[in-house]
Amino acid sequence: MLFLPMKKVILGATGSIGSELAKNLVNSGNEVHLVGRDESSLSSLANELNSTFTTCDMLEENFSEKILSDLGETPINGLAYCVGSIDLKPLKLIKKSDFMQSFNLNLVSAAEIIKTLADNLKKNKGSIVLFSTVAVKQGFPNHAIVASAKGAVEGLTLALAAEFAPNVRVNCIAPSLTKSKISEFLLKNEKMAESIAKMHPMKRLGEGSDSSSLAKFLLSEENSWITGQIFGVDGGRSSVA
Repeated sequence: MLFLPMKKVILGATGSIGSELAKNLVNSGNEVHLVGRDESSLSSLANELNSTFTTCDMLEENFSEKILSDLGETPINGLAYCVGSIDLKPLKLIKKSDFMQSFNLNLVSAAEIIKTLADNLKKNKGSIVLFSTVAVKQGFPNHAIVASAKGAVEGLTLALAAEFAPNVRVNCIAPSLTKSKISEFLLKNEKMAESIAKMHPMKRLGEGSDSSSLAKFLLSEENSWITGQIFGVDGGRSSVA
């Protein structure tokens, strides 16, 4: 009988949080399956970590079936959906399509891959980590698109934690602005970056390692009794004046 090692699946694996999470997991003796849309960056990271990977866009039709096909019979005990977007517009400029694309990427695709891998995760008493944003708890101008979509992700977290208990733990991390590819347009102006950093009680911007450290714990066997929680990793911005 062929032995297949247990793996944790990371979607958005080439982002600042996803890549740090993948490295942390592998350095701790875990095996991972990486998923992303940038084949060059993805294959480079996979080679570095000696891991398997799937190249796909989470907005593609049937993207989850492609991941499932690549995984084959591999047992899964962890899933992290580290995919996100920062769509900033005042309400008067927002189109229906803006909302729909953000909901499809952040919510619908997350639900789709969870549904696809649910039986595998249940069989192996797995853990799921989703990602929200501080903008759900603390209101910011021009955040109607992303705050609405990520607010739905928080609702999905609670619903699935109830539906999948006691076999699968489901939690969510809500970071504040983190240095990443998708935040470059906000942080390329040094003065703006410094100003945003000062809005946080910890007086700095987030790093990929800040959220990935918590995600690693939530995915691990050390976490056996935490589910249905939304964790703010935001330098205190959501709760400290």
